[in-house]
Amino acid sequence: MAEVFGPSQQDGGPELVQLLTPEGERVHHLPPEFAQFDLDFSAEQLRGFYRDMVLTRRIDTEATALQRHGELGIWAQLLGQEAAQIGAGRALRPQDHVFPTYREHGVAWCRGLDPLRLLGLFRGVDQGSWDPEEFHFGLYTIVIGAQTLHATGYAMGMQRDGVVGTGDPDRDAAVVAHFGDGASSQGDVNEAFIFAASYNAPVVFFCQNNQWAISEPIERQTRIPLYQRALGFGFPGVRVDGNDVLATYAVTQAALQRAREGQGPTLVEAYTYRMGAHTTTDDPTRYRLSDDVEHWKLKDPIARLEVYLKRNGLAEGSFFADIADEADQLGATLREGCKAMPDPRPLSMFDHVYAEMTDELAAQRDGFAAYLSQFEEA
Repeated sequence: MAEVFGPSQQDGGPELVQLLTPEGERVHHLPPEFAQFDLDFSAEQLRGFYRDMVLTRRIDTEATALQRHGELGIWAQLLGQEAAQIGAGRALRPQDHVFPTYREHGVAWCRGLDPLRLLGLFRGVDQGSWDPEEFHFGLYTIVIGAQTLHATGYAMGMQRDGVVGTGDPDRDAAVVAHFGDGASSQGDVNEAFIFAASYNAPVVFFCQNNQWAISEPIERQTRIPLYQRALGFGFPGVRVDGNDVLATYAVTQAALQRAREGQGPTLVEAYTYRMGAHTTTDDPTRYRLSDDVEHWKLKDPIARLEVYLKRNGLAEGSFFADIADEADQLGATLREGCKAMPDPRPLSMFDHVYAEMTDELAAQRDGFAAYLSQFEEA
């Protein structure tokens, strides 16, 4: 295992995989244990990463503004985490399956999900309107860490379906479970690690370590880098610069391929920073220093790729102007589409609680319906 993702770093030393520095410099001279991640990227691929990150950020900023105007009940921001999500999302094959938290808007974008469907969930119009099997992207999970168990079970099911380790790239599949550093303290996550290791499940545990579990810093949760925890469960872990879309893509691609081949789970720790609030109900100025935020602004994932594209003549000025125009059009579409959403039927909250309606739930529904009828008569 050490040969695949490098030796353990008991001293918390230089363990970060990075291909693009914050200054926009491409790094090629990696330590031997990380040499496999130094991929070649085409200009088209790089421009695609840039477009994805810019549009994902626009989805985030537009949704935040909509919430501030009372159009959404709440919104979970991803500002600053675009590279982690786009790198991981673009490393997927069509047959791979994703189990998200409530913040994977960039991964949803990579899976072809209309962002208006995300807004419908946060507006309260529905409980998640997309088909997880159609997009190979699960519904958002609010219960912290629960999706890691779902992902592990799904991965074990893939093993039994015979779509792991066949050698057919169009058939072999893997699962990605997204979670945050705060969720790493949950029992569900650790139980998922145990089951995944015990059954050699084809799952990649992708932790976006944005360093804040709401108001609790990472230092309160772990005494070692999170990726090192994997060794205690018997599978490899790797820490990648989560603000570097190239490195995130390369590491996730390698971990997914390892899983598809039947070599079992991997923990990827994408080391990044939450530039915004935990959600729009949170005020991060109450618990963190503005100096830290300013420090991480210099590591902006979009800015570093833009510098690299311009410095190496890989994109013309018209390209950036076109992306900016596309982002403006997307913003307008989101504003108009969100406000045009119909109000949900009050009784619809009972529709998808269980696969089959129980007597107890039916009684609750009928009681609520009788209550609502009083207002209709009035």
